[in-house]
Amino acid sequence: MNSDQAKSISNVLIIDDEPQIRRLLRLTLEANGYRVFESASGNDGLVQTAQRRPDVILLDLGLPDLDGLTVLKRLREWTQVPVIILSVRDREDDKINALDAGADDYVTKPFGTRELIARVRAALRHSQPQRADAIFRSGNLEVDLSARNVRRKGLEVKLTPTEYSLLRLFVTHAGKVLTHRQLLTDIWGPKAAEQSTYLRVHIAHLREKIEDDSSRPQLILTESGVGYRLIELG
Repeated sequence: MNSDQAKSISNVLIIDDEPQIRRLLRLTLEANGYRVFESASGNDGLVQTAQRRPDVILLDLGLPDLDGLTVLKRLREWTQVPVIILSVRDREDDKINALDAGADDYVTKPFGTRELIARVRAALRHSQPQRADAIFRSGNLEVDLSARNVRRKGLEVKLTPTEYSLLRLFVTHAGKVLTHRQLLTDIWGPKAAEQSTYLRVHIAHLREKIEDDSSRPQLILTESGVGYRLIELG
């Protein structure tokens, strides 16, 4: 392997106290070209993050020393490395709390390995610095943020200021789950944090304009009880 190839390999840190899960993740990730490091506790995971500087972290919530949410909050005090939560906890509140605390994604155990690798790729893409004039494309949708221009199938799409603000937020966090609270707070401010019905109305209007079939959305997907995610289609 030459030096350029070595630099292109992404490092993944697994913080999970279950040896079987770590072994499965290591085999899956290494088979897909990633370099893998492991940690069995929260405190050691924090140390390894500082030492290894991973490109993405897979974090379990049920650790023996620190709760995974505590580990996540400590990480967010000094790094924005993508963090994907892997947990048996499947309650909506657990997912929302983790995402609001700064997680990039949340995957419930047991999980499909192909889905996990796709989530890792999405997290890595999101972590890459974007050019200011970059054009986002997904399926028939094209968004030029620098020109504030939106097209579908080559034709300009007229969006209201609120619809455009929502789409811009989705584009800048493409592939990442955005909770209802995150979206409402960013667009309308803290006082609107609980107005999820209000958000659904605007999401429905946006889907009608950018989806091929708004009744079967392919771009803006609903994460039930949690929020929404903009998918990057080929």
